[in-house]
Amino acid sequence: MTITDPLLDVSGLTKHFPIRGGFPFPRTVGAVRAVDGLDLQVAEGESLGLVGESGCGKSTTGRLITRLLEPTTGRITYAGRDITHANRRQLASVRPEIQMIFQDPYSSLNPRQTIGRIVAAPMEIHGISPAGGRERRVRELLELVGLNPEHYNRFPHEFSGGQRQRIGVARALTLSPKLIVADEPVSALDVSIQAQVVNLLQTLQRDLGIAFVFIAHDLAVVRHFSQRVAVMYLGRVVEIAHRSDLYENPRHPYTRALLSAVPEVTAEGAPPRDRIRLTGDVPSPIDPPSGCRFRTRCWKATDQCAARTPPLARIEGDATGHLTACHHPETVEKPAAAQGPATPG
Repeated sequence: MTITDPLLDVSGLTKHFPIRGGFPFPRTVGAVRAVDGLDLQVAEGESLGLVGESGCGKSTTGRLITRLLEPTTGRITYAGRDITHANRRQLASVRPEIQMIFQDPYSSLNPRQTIGRIVAAPMEIHGISPAGGRERRVRELLELVGLNPEHYNRFPHEFSGGQRQRIGVARALTLSPKLIVADEPVSALDVSIQAQVVNLLQTLQRDLGIAFVFIAHDLAVVRHFSQRVAVMYLGRVVEIAHRSDLYENPRHPYTRALLSAVPEVTAEGAPPRDRIRLTGDVPSPIDPPSGCRFRTRCWKATDQCAARTPPLARIEGDATGHLTACHHPETVEKPAAAQGPATPG
């Protein structure tokens, strides 16, 4: 799916972490290909979900988008401006517009600072003095995320995990960003309060018109929050589509396997849903397979899958903008139900 004038455009993005070895003179002996040729777009005010197994490169992608990490190759374009290798001075005008919500609400807040100081920090760093003063702005933000403004002078240890994550959300909103990268914002929280935080983010996204890249491994949460969903496997996006199309008609074998593992409540007497059990382990990002990276665990793999990398493209006859990187995807007419591998994993 090509978005006209996207807010964020990522093309061919890679991040390789060098492996050093040898004694007494260490040298580079290899690289971990955490992100290896990633393409995606985010429109203004859109929420894009990014899902996949642990270690597939989701969090690294989030840090590349926010430029907390320097990309190895590829291109990151924000609002028509190339920020791929922009230096600190060049990023100064972009930083306020791209913010991040971190996964762990316990380690992402300074325990020695009050929440008033934590939320006000972005304004201090960028020299912003809003009308009415910084304290007033902070109190407004605390109220916006469902916290008591009177808790301005309290410390992080006085709050629960859900409340701490709300503080992190308030900090991300301080500079009125246009894009927020939420890196598994509810995975460290109790199940009973995950829905509250997700609903808060959804309300903010809708009311403030903020674009989100929502990184998660919980497919049910992603379906609730995101308008489009991108599926990652071993550093690459293998499928991207509108949430309803992807969940109801997955085209990539890996996406189908992921969705088959989601717990589902069925009516009494209803036949159980087929579970696709993948064989083998996830290949090492140090030495990924040639061609399609999922072929070593795929029941549809052929010689073509090993010889050529499938492009992320639209299937012929599909007008929905559903993109799939597979040589043997499910066709538009074929139903989503399918048989899994014969050998259980």
